Amino acid sequence: MATVPSVSNSITVRMEVPASGSAVSSITTAVESSGGSVTGLDVTASGLEALRIDVTVAASSVAHGEEIVEKLRAIDGVTIGKVSDRTFLMHLGGKIEMSSKLPIRNRDDLSMIYTPGVARVCMAIAENPEDARRLTIKRNSVAVVTDGSAVLGLGNIGPAAALPVMEGKAALFKRFAGIDAWPLCLDTQDTDEIVAIVKAIAPGFAGINLEDISAPRCFEIEARLREALDIPVFHDDQHGTAIVVLAALTNALKVVRKDISEIRVVMSGAGAAGTAILKLLLAAGVEHATVADVRGVVHGGREDLNDSLRWIAEHTNRSGRTGTLKEAVAGADVFIGVSAPNLLDGDDLATMAKDAVVFALANPDPEVDPAVARQSAAVVATGRSDFPNQINNVLVFPGVFRGLLDAQSRHVTTEMMLAAARALATTVADEELNANYIIPSVFHPDVAKTVAAAVREAALANAGPREPARDRPTPGFVGTLDTSSFPAVEL
Repeated sequence: MATVPSVSNSITVRMEVPASGSAVSSITTAVESSGGSVTGLDVTASGLEALRIDVTVAASSVAHGEEIVEKLRAIDGVTIGKVSDRTFLMHLGGKIEMSSKLPIRNRDDLSMIYTPGVARVCMAIAENPEDARRLTIKRNSVAVVTDGSAVLGLGNIGPAAALPVMEGKAALFKRFAGIDAWPLCLDTQDTDEIVAIVKAIAPGFAGINLEDISAPRCFEIEARLREALDIPVFHDDQHGTAIVVLAALTNALKVVRKDISEIRVVMSGAGAAGTAILKLLLAAGVEHATVADVRGVVHGGREDLNDSLRWIAEHTNRSGRTGTLKEAVAGADVFIGVSAPNLLDGDDLATMAKDAVVFALANPDPEVDPAVARQSAAVVATGRSDFPNQINNVLVFPGVFRGLLDAQSRHVTTEMMLAAARALATTVADEELNANYIIPSVFHPDVAKTVAAAVREAALANAGPREPARDRPTPGFVGTLDTSSFPAVEL
């Protein structure tokens, strides 16, 4: 699939050019003739004979950016100075920081924020551990945990290389839901060690977000932590993806006027994301699903089935299909890919049912070229930002955790995830819905709060009636503890 210039591969080139003549137009021509795009041109210094210009260029890759710089270097009279990669500049020194919510201006502040005053708060929590939610950052903190074994589409690159992604995740938690998230990159890929470490750090957090941990280990890690901890554990690669896919599919089926219980779904990918998508679709009412992996259609007769694949074989493929993915998509209403690039072509999609829906989500290169898919399918979605209908987990995880934290939920349930998907789908109004707009932008102002409200309601309903919070005597305090100055939260 041809790539186009993107801000993620943008560079700023500092150069000196003659003050007179056609140097500026030559710069623009050189960039555009090389397939790049000029997104900014700023004169940063001027003299009688020369100008210093910073030219910002969007390229399609690192190599493409280097080609553009060489084309600029060849312009007569132009001297190239510093070339800056704008994405790397964004990451210099990291993207997040810890800051104090309170000023420490004098001795009084110090004695209350730290010693000796803090000791009284410590003892109050020791006597009533639940007070940690009211008196510490726990109530609004999420641990973003990875072992670096399945980072984006980059594979097993390790914990240090995973840190930029986890920082970004923490920044998104704060931006979209006001949640303080803390990246924890673990230097182990041993399942038992990961479970033990997360259990050990859990007292300081109100939720655990597992991230970029490879399958099938991620299934066991999540299951064991959910069993062991009294705070919600959410694997975003599984459940975040599943929720967005279900929301998008809900709206896509409205566009093509098909019922979820009657469609035939074919999926490519039986890893963490694929399995979670499948399970949520089944819970939402899909009755006819077939899954393929690298060895073809998953069915009970295969001899290479692990526990996860065996579960898939037992709950899908009612007609007993075998063979390849290409054979399976014939006649299907929906294709969902979370696997590898370029597995299907236009001829394959032409065999699907009328008004087909295609979600080709492998990133950066999807299972089928979206432009080709649009020639046959009625609705097409990808994981990319340069095509309509981007399936992006940022639409889900901030709101889901905001709802979980506000409800003080101790776990995540299928009902909560279904509620989140329904809420996300409803952020696209009926009068807005069309084949190119089945899912909102991540910057839609209602997304996080709508998803949070739905998850919170589902969590509280699942928890049943709760006793109202009562103020409790605090050691050394006459009367009851005044909580009026605490940040607003449902207690």
